Amino acid sequence: MISFEPCEGEPAVRSQVPWIHPVLICITLAVIAFAIFNFGNVRRFVVGRPIRSRELNQAHMKLVWWLALPVLAADLYSSVAYGPEAGITELASLGVKAKWLILPITASTVFLLVLLIISYVMGVMAYPNGGGAYAISKDNFKHPWVSLVAASALLVDYVLTVAVSVSSGVQTMASSYPVLAGHETLISVFCVFVILLINLRGVSESAQVFAYPTFFFMVCMLLLIGAGFRDEFQHHFVQPSTPPFGTIPQGLTLMLLLKAFSSACSSVTGLETISNAVPIFREGKSGAIKAYIALGIVTSVTLLGFSYHLYVKGISVNPHNTMLSQLAGLYFGHGAMYQIIIIFTFVVLILAANSTFTGFPQLAALVANDRYLPRVLTLRGDRLGYSNGMIVLAALSALLIEVFHAQTNALIPLYAIGVFIAFTVAQLGLTRRWLRTRERGWQIKGAINSFGAAITAMVAVIFAVTKFTGGAWIVLIVLPIIVIAATRIRKHYLDVADELRIDINQVRPTEHRVLSIVLISGIHRLSAEAISFAMSTSKDVIALYIGFDDESIERMEEKWEAWGNPCRLVTIKSEYRSLLYPLSKFVRRIETYEGGKPDHIQLFIAQFVPKKWWHNLLHNQTSLLIRTWMLRHKDVIVSTVPYHLKK
Repeated sequence: MISFEPCEGEPAVRSQVPWIHPVLICITLAVIAFAIFNFGNVRRFVVGRPIRSRELNQAHMKLVWWLALPVLAADLYSSVAYGPEAGITELASLGVKAKWLILPITASTVFLLVLLIISYVMGVMAYPNGGGAYAISKDNFKHPWVSLVAASALLVDYVLTVAVSVSSGVQTMASSYPVLAGHETLISVFCVFVILLINLRGVSESAQVFAYPTFFFMVCMLLLIGAGFRDEFQHHFVQPSTPPFGTIPQGLTLMLLLKAFSSACSSVTGLETISNAVPIFREGKSGAIKAYIALGIVTSVTLLGFSYHLYVKGISVNPHNTMLSQLAGLYFGHGAMYQIIIIFTFVVLILAANSTFTGFPQLAALVANDRYLPRVLTLRGDRLGYSNGMIVLAALSALLIEVFHAQTNALIPLYAIGVFIAFTVAQLGLTRRWLRTRERGWQIKGAINSFGAAITAMVAVIFAVTKFTGGAWIVLIVLPIIVIAATRIRKHYLDVADELRIDINQVRPTEHRVLSIVLISGIHRLSAEAISFAMSTSKDVIALYIGFDDESIERMEEKWEAWGNPCRLVTIKSEYRSLLYPLSKFVRRIETYEGGKPDHIQLFIAQFVPKKWWHNLLHNQTSLLIRTWMLRHKDVIVSTVPYHLKK
């Protein structure tokens, strides 16, 4: 609602413009109608020209590793802006003496990051076709529910990643620019919609849009770290603001320390995206490995350097000012460089959602190909991407944003549990693989993966326990529901396949007796075309007229007689002005009549097609309603006879 505040000394003016919302609604409806009736042209404009299937594996459709890195790693790298802060926030109540703990907590996070990267590199080498934890667990566990747990956990995490990243970025901008306050939900949903549209145009085009802002954010973080070392060389590495190192604060417990470590581990979420999307690398698995190594180096350097400068400067947790903002303000003031860092932090948090638009559709397609999800998720769009998966991801994340009103604090408790469950399953699966294959170096590989599984399982349990009442229970309930639903979906597909399967040596096409019914509304060109077509395909043709009063029925019978009775005419009076009920009643009577019922009934519906799209708004869509209604009849085939208008 637009409002105007009266100036001092001036009479109050009208505080609202009531016509703005109806106008916006009318414009929106007109745009939607135009898009529906010109879907092909609109899709071509938004998505771009269709790409041939044979171009799928060509080089220009894939990404070189250094360009794929920022596209797939934006989720992981963006978390350096809040990962260390999330860990030390859990210890903020212990006072200044706890500030030094940010160093060992971050170092432990980096150690876990390196361990997971080594594990995923081994996973990419063993499973170069992508799939990550799902492909690993499917190959190494006998029971399918294990791989379904991994896939469900990752899919849930992907949806939450979009919701959390976009909401976090929008909240950051709203805190810096108060004019945006109160509109966070609308802006967040709009950002998700924009990311979806760009991704629908294909991976290569989205990379050209989204890769370079992530590079710029990396440069900004490295410049921030460099500025910190320059400051410390000038003012010493131990400054008046540096808290004491090594003191044990009163009230510190092992559970609290583990809780801080698990919160800091949000910095490693998004790591699995590269392994899920190996097929998009131009160099194949070698490109994915290069991306993992580069990502590990730059993320580790950033995390360690950032947390170290936070310690030296003694930065405190401030709910109204992030640690990154405080540190940048100390080094650069609030000038241009500070604004650039804040803006690119917002941008990369938004782009963190983009990486999941590659990972989610790839993983959903793999699971759907095994019949655990709807097969529509395996279909590629005009630009050879899994567009249906992208649309599902955008819809679910937008729904989450709407339900939780774009509040990051409400979404965070749901976050990261799923990805650590997937980490654990992947580590256990690789451990079983090395024990089974006993290939070269299997002892070392098995030790790395088993140790990694223990660490990630511990983090997942800590998340589940400490965040349970904050909303983690939702994920713990949703995951079993998804697994059960997936098994039911597969059972349905198997049942359908069993029922449709035939023995080609016994089952042959046979001729059936078909009775044709032509639904007419009068004697005109549409009726003539429909009856002519029906008489050309069947010997038994009935013209059915449903009238709402005796006069209209009498006029129809007289005209039919004058027309020469081209076929048998049946008239039915519908006192309740309904077409569906008397039509269904007549079809059921035909199906059971005593004179030898037909094997099939073919219902012909004449429909004219307007020349201009907006003409559709002037006519009812009765034929569509009848086709949908008649699906309930077992042996009734509905055919539409179109007539294209010339004016």
